[in-house]
Parts: sequence; structure tokens; C-alpha cells
Amino acid sequence: MNIIVLQHIKIEDPGYIKDLMLSDGFNLTTIELDEGEKIPEDLSKFDGMFCMGGPMDTYMEKDYPWLIEEKKKIKEFVVDLKKPYLGFCLGCQLLGEVVGGKVVKSNPAEIGIMDIDFSKEKENDNLFSQFPDKIKSLQWHSYEVQGIENNNDITLLASSPITKYQIFKYQNHAYGIQFHIEIKDTTVNEWGCVPEYKKALEDQLGNNALEKFDQSAKDNMNDMNNYSTILYNNFKKLL
Repeated sequence: MNIIVLQHIKIEDPGYIKDLMLSDGFNLTTIELDEGEKIPEDLSKFDGMFCMGGPMDTYMEKDYPWLIEEKKKIKEFVVDLKKPYLGFCLGCQLLGEVVGGKVVKSNPAEIGIMDIDFSKEKENDNLFSQFPDKIKSLQWHSYEVQGIENNNDITLLASSPITKYQIFKYQNHAYGIQFHIEIKDTTVNEWGCVPEYKKALEDQLGNNALEKFDQSAKDNMNDMNNYSTILYNNFKKLL
């Protein structure tokens, strides 16, 4: 299987799911957009696309002009080619924008290990039907997708008290996941070194919050890894 991975900062890769893909012998093509790498012209050779998180926001096209081309390529892959897509955090927001939604500031930001509640629609979903009705996962975002209620191609799969579109899908092949189910033991400390992430964390949870956040993530890591495995095994069936 050939998978293209769009990254916006080197430390945000598909994490635990990347390890599963490599162990299965998948061929991963990683495009580090923030380092000037270009998305290939021909996307038809890829079986699936992962689009990861990053410290920038979808509206920052002047500061990050490659966002313009990235949005076009996501639209081509998802809407025109109708190929499987998983977008996490920023990748979720980019999908939301591509299918006609808007990305707005969350009130407040969601940072921490938090509850996510599934809708009844998940019972028949290809990726999430085996998930429990409520899970805990890592949130680290200040923006969210809104305004896709009237798109008949969109199904809402999970929400939190703050963010309605924690998980949504476009038709039956493209998924936006606002939280980070893909993390590993090292993730929180690595992300805590990014100035934008550290500031958001301390603004929300106070000074020296990183150690507590890291421990909370580790306390829930087995569950998140198990959910990542279910998600990955079901995503493989779409490829």
C-alpha cells in the first residue's frame, strides 16, 4: 500500500499508527510542507492520505503559502478521486474547510485528556463501530470546524462539550478527527518543546503544566493505543 503523509512540523507524524503501517510493510511518502517539500502532481498512485497536526492555523495562508496548494490537493484526493483520508487536528480542520465548513476559534481551547462522546451514527460506521460510546483522548487545539451541518455528505460521529465536530466523515472515505488518538509515550514531551504548543498549554493549564499533562497521557496510553489499532485495522479495509 502506498500512503502519502502530509506533515506540518517534523515531530507530528502518524505516531503509533505510523509504527503499525511500517510493520505491515506500507510504503510511506512523507511530505514535510513546512520545510518546502512539494506534494506530488500525481495523487492517483496513492491508496490513502494522512494529514497531521501543526502549530499553524488554516487561515494563515500569507505566513504559510503552501497551505493554498495543500487545500487544493486534499480536495482533489478526497472530493475528486474519492480516496481514503484521515486528518488529525489541523488535518481535520483542513478537511472541514475543503468540504465547505469554516474553522473558528474554540471557546475555550481544548487542551488535556478529555472525554469524547460518540453519536449513534458510529454504530454503522466503517472505522468507529467497535469503539465504546465514550472515550478519553488527548486534545491540544484552539480552533475547530463549524458550519457543515447542511452538507448532506457529512456525518457527525463524535462530539465533546466544547467541540461539536470531534469526528466527522465526508461520504464514507474521508475522516476528520480533531483530537490526537495517534500519540505515543514520547509525544507530549516532544510537542511541549514547540513554543506555540507550550504557550497554549500554559495559557490553559498554568505554568509547569507539561509534567502533569504528560503523566495524564501516559495513564491513558494503553487505551489510546488500542483505539489507534482498531482505527488502523478498519482504515486498511478502505484502502
